[in-house]
Amino acid sequence: MEFSQVTYCVDGPVAVIRLNRPDRMNALTLVLENELRAAVERADADLAVRAIVLTGEGRAFCAGMDMDELEVLPPDDIERKDWMRPYDMNRRADYQTRYSYFPSATKPIISAINGAAAGLGLVMALYSDFRLASEKAVFATAFAKRGLIAEHGIAWILPRVVGHANAIDLLLTSRKIDAEEARAMGLVSRVLPPDELMPATMALAISLSTEVSPRSVRVMKRQIWDAPFRGLGEAIADANREMYFSILSEDFKEGVAHFLERRPARFTGK
Repeated sequence: MEFSQVTYCVDGPVAVIRLNRPDRMNALTLVLENELRAAVERADADLAVRAIVLTGEGRAFCAGMDMDELEVLPPDDIERKDWMRPYDMNRRADYQTRYSYFPSATKPIISAINGAAAGLGLVMALYSDFRLASEKAVFATAFAKRGLIAEHGIAWILPRVVGHANAIDLLLTSRKIDAEEARAMGLVSRVLPPDELMPATMALAISLSTEVSPRSVRVMKRQIWDAPFRGLGEAIADANREMYFSILSEDFKEGVAHFLERRPARFTGK
């Protein structure tokens, strides 16, 4: 696919995806949605890529759905057949919907939130594995101010990230919060000066790509995102199965070897 509303580049083991409508604060269009999913799937399928970074071009991360498209959006758009894909039976169906597919990627996704993240922009950030924010970032659910509801699973994921009380506050009031308040409630893990955001994000991505086992990251990401659907016994049983296979893996052998030999790891993901 040729991209017109996102940019895609691979920098060593890191795929960097930028939402690229800066004149519209990277507001989502149907074209951008389609290109973003294709970019994530391309990065996930690339064996050389071990981490994915998502950010926005210009002064915004993503200001939500483009108002020009939202104004004429038909009610049945959410059930459009071209968005319905055959499920990958090896991945949880919950994470294969139109906007919830980030957790089904086998590689960690880091959102570098450089500015406004509102509505669907906030939804995308919540489905990421890491969220780092610029000091200039602002956040809002926005839905109540548009006469809409808690869309695309945000009523499920937001309380798990920030707690019930904060989720009710953000959803029902649609008020804007700054980066420091977002950090205080656990919405983002780090707040950085604007010129330090991408260097810090890339450093994290490189660390995830070179210092830890890609196989371990892949399995643990699935365990974490599957956990809300499981009881403790199921989680333990799954961990026991995965532990058996991890001990047989090449990455386990390398993990022991590089420690004993006091050298950098050379993980293969196998």
